[in-house]
Amino acid sequence: MRVLLAEDQAMVLGALSALLALEPDIEVVGCARDGAEALAMAKTLRPDVVVTDIEMPEMTGLELAQSLREQLGATPRVVILTTFARPGYLRRALDAGAAGYLLKEAPAAELAKALRRVHAGGRAVDAELAAEAWGDPDPLSERERQVLRRAGEGQSGPEIARVLHLSEGTVRNYLSEAISKLGSSNRVEAARIAKAKGWL
Repeated sequence: MRVLLAEDQAMVLGALSALLALEPDIEVVGCARDGAEALAMAKTLRPDVVVTDIEMPEMTGLELAQSLREQLGATPRVVILTTFARPGYLRRALDAGAAGYLLKEAPAAELAKALRRVHAGGRAVDAELAAEAWGDPDPLSERERQVLRRAGEGQSGPEIARVLHLSEGTVRNYLSEAISKLGSSNRVEAARIAKAKGWL
């Protein structure tokens, strides 16, 4: 099984690579430090499975999963490996085409077993998180999510409008909708709530 790793923390990336190299049927063919690098490497290396963190520079693991599905089809299979036990992230990962969602706190032996299951065409999802994921649906549209994420990072309305190629009025409308849906009083609180739920 040819595996590509995407992880922005060098120590974690090195440890994962070393652990998987101990498995006789797993070959780590590449290590990327962000999602954009992982996408480029996947196109060249054609791994069977991509193991990726969620929060990385340039492109998140969720965006990477979506891009891999759109550009390369069913292979490689994607496994999200993260510290974030957030039901919203799990739902978005599965929607983006990920075949696995595992927590970094799980034993190392579980990762190898999960990769084999995913490589064979199955799914590998943290059971407790899976049960939670279906009780709290994400109310945000993709555009509301993009606008709110940037607002939560401190970008102003005009900055968000420029980056997303929208009018300032449209940005205000998306923010207003997101704030209303989340029952919050302002954009900062809305972003905090959405992030805690794994919706950003």
